[in-house]
Amino acid sequence: MVSTDYLLRAVWDEEPPATARAALQTCVLRLRRLFAKYGISATTIEAVPGGYRMPNDPQTLDLSLFRSLVTRARGAAGPSGGAEELYRLREALSLWHGAPLANVASRMLQRDAVPVLEQERLRVLERVCDLELAAGNCHQVLVDLYESARRHPVRERFTEQLVEALYRTGRQAEALAEYRTVRERLRDELGVDPGAGLRRLELAILRAEDLGAPAAPALPAAPEPPALAPGQPARTGRLLPVPGFAGREADRTALAARLTSTGGPRLTVVSGAPGIGKSALARQCAYEVQDAFPGGVFTLDLAGGDGTGTGAEEVRRQLPGPGGGRRLVILDDAAGAGQVLALLPATGDASVLVTSRRGLAAVVATHGGAVHRLDVLAPAEAYGLLAGLVGEERIAAEAPDAARLARVCGHFPLALRIAAGRLLTRPGLSVSDCAAWLAEDPPARLALAEDPRLSVPEVFGQALESLGPEPRAAFLRLGALDPRAPFAEAGADGVLEQLVDAGLLEDGPPPTPYRMHDFLRIYARWFTRGRLEAAAAAPR
Repeated sequence: MVSTDYLLRAVWDEEPPATARAALQTCVLRLRRLFAKYGISATTIEAVPGGYRMPNDPQTLDLSLFRSLVTRARGAAGPSGGAEELYRLREALSLWHGAPLANVASRMLQRDAVPVLEQERLRVLERVCDLELAAGNCHQVLVDLYESARRHPVRERFTEQLVEALYRTGRQAEALAEYRTVRERLRDELGVDPGAGLRRLELAILRAEDLGAPAAPALPAAPEPPALAPGQPARTGRLLPVPGFAGREADRTALAARLTSTGGPRLTVVSGAPGIGKSALARQCAYEVQDAFPGGVFTLDLAGGDGTGTGAEEVRRQLPGPGGGRRLVILDDAAGAGQVLALLPATGDASVLVTSRRGLAAVVATHGGAVHRLDVLAPAEAYGLLAGLVGEERIAAEAPDAARLARVCGHFPLALRIAAGRLLTRPGLSVSDCAAWLAEDPPARLALAEDPRLSVPEVFGQALESLGPEPRAAFLRLGALDPRAPFAEAGADGVLEQLVDAGLLEDGPPPTPYRMHDFLRIYARWFTRGRLEAAAAAPR
């Protein structure tokens, strides 16, 4: 039973109106009618002495189902039940969609209830990451760990797991950079040093110890080793291929030739639409040409874990210093020319590979270099990506439906990886059913709740928000236009050129000056429809 007084405080905090009790009864009545309208009879709101009660179970309430799955997962824990425990916990986490009660304005619930619910989720996520690391799935768990470590910087276990995963995938420099970042944050904000687990992990990395050994003894507590000198990050180890990477043969060949040519451009830019696979291509190319760079390959994320631009000074601290042979620096996800121009002097004589939605014309105009524009995957390449991620046998069994799924995703690698993630976490889901479900509302449904970087609305929305009012309006008008209509109906040439630079419009084959990816056109229509519906629902 939930008391009437508790409900009054939840809705009106400490300032309920004089008619609050009558208004609460009206709210309950409206809820009952809403349930009846949609044929919901198993869950009813009952009036009881002192308040209300609403019976729920795992069939009617996600939170009950989440707790039930976690309990079942604990029962499967043990040396022989790791896979079963991991499957149940992943299933439990899939029930979460964004922050709990995100659309509830109650200060009391946001203060008292939301933190408790969030702690339940984080405990399960920590356990999932532990199980993935124990199984050697370091690459697969990096997405979860990047997001968790950024969103919960003082929860050291996530950072510890992230550092371990980076190190075990051969990215020692990034692992040490993550450790130094959290150490500085803890010292500056809380006046404390990292815990013993993180300090032992840093020492293990500096000693190049094998964290993957099956029975590695725990390291004894030791004084914190001295930090590496500024500009001298640890050299990266052997890179590994991007999981599931497929196709892009011509792109990889062209980039490899530019990067390894002694007389070629020192700077290469990979640009293209959001979610088109620029970062994956850059990392795959770096893996394939790493032998040409004995000084190491260094990857720096310019967007940060939350999508906001990383400060130039913070990035400069992670750049490699001179010496050690030829080096390759990847500046990933640059927001614009200014961000790159501020960093280029600090890269010395290293080869630089930049990925960005923008063409960065101001960069290549002042520093020289080459721009490589990326397009969507060919149908066969999209099929190969799905097969590499989900499994050749499962995809081949429904090859026509896999081709349809690729078309629903617009052959965009981001959308394909999201669809693959859905298939991987639901072993019983057919490719046909997945394609049919996504086809009903692709922009809204192509999202994984655990990571905003694996969300079409989030990634495309960031690109749209970065535009000024005129190009943003022109992009939405293009979505509403007939695909055969002249692009001039959406805006002037100068405005359309801004869309090209932002990766939301492409140069067209002559005599057509521009072209728009069908998937981006669908997103523009979806975005406009959402704004119209929100405006219609707003109180007048």
